[in-house]
Amino acid sequence: LTKEIGLDRGPIGYYLKWLGDFVQGDFGKIYYSGGTEEVSSRLAVAFPRSILLMIYTQILALAVAIPLGVWSAYRVGKRADKVISNTLFTLSSIPNFAIALVLVLVVGVRLQWLPTLDYQPYSAGIWEHFKHMIMPVVSLSVGLIAAYTRLLRSDMIATLREDYITMAASKGLSDRRILWRHAFRPSSVTLFTSAALNMGALIGGAIVVETIFATYGIGFEVFAAISGRQYIALQSIVGLISIFYVVFNVIVDIAAGYVDPRTRDRRVNA
Repeated sequence: LTKEIGLDRGPIGYYLKWLGDFVQGDFGKIYYSGGTEEVSSRLAVAFPRSILLMIYTQILALAVAIPLGVWSAYRVGKRADKVISNTLFTLSSIPNFAIALVLVLVVGVRLQWLPTLDYQPYSAGIWEHFKHMIMPVVSLSVGLIAAYTRLLRSDMIATLREDYITMAASKGLSDRRILWRHAFRPSSVTLFTSAALNMGALIGGAIVVETIFATYGIGFEVFAAISGRQYIALQSIVGLISIFYVVFNVIVDIAAGYVDPRTRDRRVNA
């Protein structure tokens, strides 16, 4: 076993062997007392589940945060802005696992509106799939909603003070057109960049949430690898997460140039 995984080659030799295997798509094995299991077979099941969970979480967070952030910036200093800001500040201080436990106890156990455990694929039915995803998604999205709303609010306030916004208002354009056509696009670059960065960060938050709801995604596999001291599996999972993280950032960086051409011009001039 020591020779098979490269421990006889020293730390550098072991790492180079793992890296060579990883690049070729060999993510190693998980060793049990009764046998072994390919890491790739576990990840083939876990990774799609976590990707779906993260996509649903981001969609919900952005769908709620964007109108809240725009409205809060539009009503800055007014009662609506203060209510939104104070509420989101409170929600941002609650960890996602605490929200998950409350949802399980109240929505799942007491009211019995939604199932509390397991994951169901699309093949089990669209509604059955989403029923099992609602509570994990809500648990992970609450903190993101608070962060995204504050971020967009801050950028929108700065944008609404720009000269071209004042000129647009002087031309008689409606508030809705000014907010969504002229102010939102340049203000959204930081928001969507942050959303891309959080795709990788969500893995960390999903470790406990996936364990609570037994979705058995990539976060759960990280937890299992750490608790079981399966270091090869852990290295391969972290490597895949890193690649996923970098690819998403490149995509968003390219997309940002189309959303706000000023960012593309700054990169060219630099």
